[in-house]
This record gives sequence, structure tokens and C-alpha cells, in this order.
Amino acid sequence: MFLLSYLIFVYLHLYIELNMNSYNQGELLKKVNSPQDIKKLSKEELPLLCKQVRDYIISVLAENPGHLASSLGTVELTVALHYVFDVPTDTLIWDVGHQAYSHKVLTQRKERFASIRKFGGLSGFPKIEESKYDCFGTGHSSTSISASLGMAIADKLKGNTKNAHIAVIGDGAMTGGMAFEALNHAGATDVNQLVILNDNGISIDKNVGALGEYFTMITTSATYNRIKNKIWNMLGGNTPSYRKPKSVFRRLLFAFKSMFSGKSNFFEALKIRYFGPIKGNDVLTLVKTLEDLKKIKGPRILHIITKKGKGMKEAEDNPITYHAPGVFNPTTGERENCDSPEGCPLKFQDVFGETLVELATTNSKIVGITPAMLSGCSMNCLIKEFPDRTFDVGIAEQHALTFAAGMAANGYIPFCNVYSSFMQRAYDQVIHDIALQKLPVIMCLDRAGLVGEDGATHHGVFDLSYMRPIPNLIIFAPLNEVELRNMMFTAQKGLELPVVIRYPRGKGYIVNWRQDFQTIEIGKGEKIREGSSIAILALGAIGNNAVRAAEELQKDGIEVAIYNMRFLKPMDNSILEEVFGRFDKVITIEDGVEIGGFGSAVIEYACEKGYKNSIYRIGIEDRFIEHGSITELQKLCKIDSHSLALRVKEILSK
Repeated sequence: MFLLSYLIFVYLHLYIELNMNSYNQGELLKKVNSPQDIKKLSKEELPLLCKQVRDYIISVLAENPGHLASSLGTVELTVALHYVFDVPTDTLIWDVGHQAYSHKVLTQRKERFASIRKFGGLSGFPKIEESKYDCFGTGHSSTSISASLGMAIADKLKGNTKNAHIAVIGDGAMTGGMAFEALNHAGATDVNQLVILNDNGISIDKNVGALGEYFTMITTSATYNRIKNKIWNMLGGNTPSYRKPKSVFRRLLFAFKSMFSGKSNFFEALKIRYFGPIKGNDVLTLVKTLEDLKKIKGPRILHIITKKGKGMKEAEDNPITYHAPGVFNPTTGERENCDSPEGCPLKFQDVFGETLVELATTNSKIVGITPAMLSGCSMNCLIKEFPDRTFDVGIAEQHALTFAAGMAANGYIPFCNVYSSFMQRAYDQVIHDIALQKLPVIMCLDRAGLVGEDGATHHGVFDLSYMRPIPNLIIFAPLNEVELRNMMFTAQKGLELPVVIRYPRGKGYIVNWRQDFQTIEIGKGEKIREGSSIAILALGAIGNNAVRAAEELQKDGIEVAIYNMRFLKPMDNSILEEVFGRFDKVITIEDGVEIGGFGSAVIEYACEKGYKNSIYRIGIEDRFIEHGSITELQKLCKIDSHSLALRVKEILSK
């Protein structure tokens, strides 16, 4: 399999290199292959380079879907950083990484950029293994300041205080708890760290919270800006003259901001020198400012104001849609992909969102909670109908879970929707604040299993294993969208224990999913296919692959019995007793890691009861899975229907 993956990678690389002329590389961009090439340019050439980088990103992503709007907004910042600093000697860490596409283009990956997020191609996020210019891997939010501070202090311990350590973080990521923890630590040091706050007023959905309001307030204060502009113009504006007076003026701005905003500067209170806000899409202003900041030591933060989707009107006007727009027309910006073509099943997330509205309409105790993923999990449906009962808490998974626990403790029924891979960040809260106290929080884990092009940082393959050992949890994985909605219905009727409902990314399996609600018996699975040759125990939507495999095997006279287990906890022991009594060979399948997951639970039961059946686990092996389409990755992990059919034949031949 490794050889096959490598051959695909080589082919893809060669294909891209042979077809790069189809993408828009400007003449200046053609000359730039590394940060060293940027430094050879005059400052007057930098705006043109920015335009050509932006045009190139648009032309590539129009055909190869990726994170568009975020990366368009940071082109000028990227060019300025590489012009002023010496990366990778100076370390540069991009928080999340959605905004790092121009960084990839300018750091020796331009010719492979069209492979981004494709199997065997470039990662959609910074990745240590991919380039020396990626000093730290990212994908989850709010980590950059901590990692950068760690590198800065490590350098100091080595006796090296010359290298700069730069962390770029968005205003959305700044709402995460880790960012605050790191800032608190940084303010107590004297290391050479520069934090750049990229403030575009939006993460994926519109930012919420007091910190976002604070950023807006200090940026838009009329009195502050009037005085600032007047004095700046008196000092010669952007001309090179009056360098020293202007330097003094910048320092005085701190006091002005506090005076006219009516609040003290948050960062200055943490003993971090604050600069800004400045225009983040003006490359010359950025270069001048960064050159000045390079001479200053100690922890400092530069606040820049950028436009998400900069340079593409459609993305500027609708940055949420164009965060990851899919295929689009590079000239008109019109999206060419259809999320829900007529006659096709909805996405699981949309079934969740619409079902939640149905339930909330008849049950006034239902509330919705999400950490900055209103549109991502389709809870935007709920906020349209019940804005007072929908809570976007920002990028704060830990808070989201304990907040939900508090609401449950006071008689409400919280549906808390968190992406599976992000739920890892709130593990303690699930144990301590929810399960230990038996609070009936309904935890909906979107994007469970393999998620596709976002890759290893986003695959939701660990939740079954890390949730299973926690007492008092009910853990449910629907086979299809009808089961998802029925379990949501069941959970809100008054369960006395917390519930985990995990479901995959992407489209469901049933067009007519909006069926009458039915109560699901807790801990009860079902046999969905009779057979005599071998039994497959399936948990979750991956069971549909087992059904297709059984249909393929039937052509060869192999009759496979399939059981939809539904619950990891409590498990349907009656099904296990039936299967172990009928079949010598049993297969378990899950779209999570094999270690400690569903298959492990079945084997543990068999051992405890003294069964001697041959049990074969099929799931995600003990390694991180790269990025690619879900179809490609299922084949890679051998959990697609054809691979399952081959595996069944192999087992039966033993």
C-alpha cells in the first residue's frame, strides 16, 4: 500500500509540473521561488507581487477546492514577513493554517501548489515534514502563540536571542483559551516574540464575544482615528522624513487608545507591548512597521486589520461561503458545485440542523451550543428560528461543554455540537463536568471518522476509543440520517445520562430522510441482513460499506449476516450472544482507530464470557492518516466496500 501511495504521489507531482501553464503565474511571481528571491525585489515591486500571488491562488483554487477567503486576506502580510524576516532562521507559525497558502506558494512549493489537499499532494495546513519553512504543524486553533513562545524560550536557553519568533493568529483563534494562557505566560518573559493579530472580524462564522468587540472598538474610535490621522499627516505621513518623531508618536498611541476607548489596553496589561491597529492589506505599511518592530525586543503584538477574501469581490462580500467554496469560476466567482442537488440525500450536518429546529419547536427546553461552527454544523438553522436559544461561544470547546453542563444542571436540554477532532480539546470537561455528574448533555460529534482533504489534524477517528472508558456515557453511532434524527428525538425526551451521537461528514444515504420520529431503545441494535457464512458487526455509517460488500459477495455465493450495533455503550449483548453462538468467524468494522474502539469492546466481551470465536477487527490502523478524498482514504485504510469483500474472502479461506 505504501508503494502504491508513493507511485500515486509521483504521478500527481509530475502531472502538476507538466500542467502548471494552465494556472496564472505572473512574470514577477515566476522569478520568486523562495523568500530569498523576495528580498531581491525592490519595495516598489512588492504590491505587484502580492497581486500576482493572489491571482495565482484564485486560479488554482478555482479548479482545486481549498480554503480561499482566509488565504486571500493574508497575501500582503505573508510577502511582508518574508521580505523583512529570515525564515526559517526566524520562526514563523501560522495559527490554524487556513491563511497560509501564500506562504506555501512563496516557500519553494509553488510548482506543487495545485496538489494542495489532494491525496499525495501538499497539505492544506503547515506541516513540518513538508518544508523547512513550516517550523510547526498546525490545523487546530489557538496554538501558535504557545508553540512560538516555546521556541523563543528554547532559543534563549541556547544563548540565542537574535532570532525572531513570529506567531500569526486570527481574531477568531484569539478567543480560544490557549491563546490567553500563552499571552499570560509571554508577558512574564523577555523573549524575542512577535505576535501578529490578523483581525478580519470573522473566523468561519462571524466572531462573537467581548474580545471581538474590543478589537472593533479600538479600531473604529472616531476621536482616536481623527487625532491619529491629523498628527500623522503633520509628521509627513508615509514619507521617510521625521522618522524619530513618528517613532515617538507610535508609542504615544498606546495612551491615546486607552484614553479614548475608555478602557485599558488588554495586552499592555499583560506586559506585552501593543502596536496598531494598522492596515493589513497595505504591503508597504506592513514592511515599514515590521522593520521597526524587528528592532524591538521582548514580547510584542502587532494588530493588523485585513479583509477576508481580499481581491475577489464575491469572497469579500460573502467570506463565510467562500471560506471553502469548492469549485468556482475564477473570473466571475460563481460557485459551480451544488451542495444539495435535487434528488440527492442531504449532508448529515444539514439533517442535524433541520431536525434540531423541528425538536426545538415542540420542546422549549432545547438549546443549541457550538464553538464557532454555526454554519459548519448547520446550527445556523436554529439561530434563525430561536436566536435566544442558540449560543455560539467562539473557539472555546472546553467552555462550550461546561457551559452546556451548567444549562443541563438548571433544567435545559443542551445539544452541544463539536467536531469530533475538536472534542479532544474538551476531554476533561466531558469526564469531570458532565459524565461524573450524570448531566444529560447531548454531545453531537460532527465530522466523525475520516473527513477527507483536511487530513490528519481533522480526522475524527479517536472519539470511540477515548469516549468508551468514561462511565455514565451513552455512545451512539447512526447507520444513516433517519437513525440520527431518531436518536436526537430519543435523547431530548428525558434521558438521565449524557449522550454522545457521532456521525460522519458528507452526504447521507436516504433521500426521504424526514420521516416520523421513532424512539430508539437504548443499547439495542438490529440485524439488517441475514446470512450464514460469516457475521459482520458494524458501528455507524461505515456499516453501509459492509452492506455493499455483502451484496458483492452474494454473487459468489457468500452469505454475510450484518448487524447494525448502533450503540458502543451500552452494547447490545443479546446480539453478541446470538452471533457468537452462530458464527465461528466474526468481523467488526468501525471508522475509528482499532485500538480501544468498537472491535476491542467486542473482543473484551468475548474474552470475559469465554467465547473462542475468531474475531477480526477492521478499522483505522495505528498511524495518522494523510489527506485525500474520503473515497481514496477509505481504500487506503481498506474499509471501502471492495476491500471489505476481499477481506471476507481472505478470512473464510483460512
